[in-house]
Amino acid sequence: MEDKKLFLIGEVAKMFHISMGTLRHYEQAGLLTPEYTDPDTGYRYYGTRQFELLNTIRYLRVLDFPLAQIKAFLDNRDTDVIEEKLVHQKEVIARKQKELELISRKIDHRLEQLRDAMNSRLDVIQTVEIPESRVVWLRDSLHPKTYLDLENSIRKLVENQKESLVFMGKIGIGISKEQLSQKSF
Repeated sequence: MEDKKLFLIGEVAKMFHISMGTLRHYEQAGLLTPEYTDPDTGYRYYGTRQFELLNTIRYLRVLDFPLAQIKAFLDNRDTDVIEEKLVHQKEVIARKQKELELISRKIDHRLEQLRDAMNSRLDVIQTVEIPESRVVWLRDSLHPKTYLDLENSIRKLVENQKESLVFMGKIGIGISKEQLSQKSF
């Protein structure tokens, strides 16, 4: 081993706030090779030469680059390639942001429904104005005895959808004013 300042894997992990397992993983992925590995102990030693490389890897990981793309960049540090990869990554992130925004809205909607359910009075019929919302109307004549009798109809609603849908909405049954006043429901 040459006489330069080398750092044990644990020291490097601490300096860069990552785990030793992550450093080993980077090594296995072909991203970061230790400066020296002691053949007797297997201890890995890193020199300052690896610090710049590790910084680049960490930066690209913060940008959510997969390890395979990081390796491709490190193997070919062409500025056109990295520009293309950054543009592509920005598109991936934009799609993820839309997905996360949709998930956030669904959570907000579910929280609103839960709070509404917890504050509702049971066994009381009342007229309530509700905000405009999307409604799906089933043409089938249903005679449900329990909420479980609606499950098959709900499955029919989603069977021809392009994307898989998860239904967690409110279910209602329309009753005419006349039937309601005659208590025929």
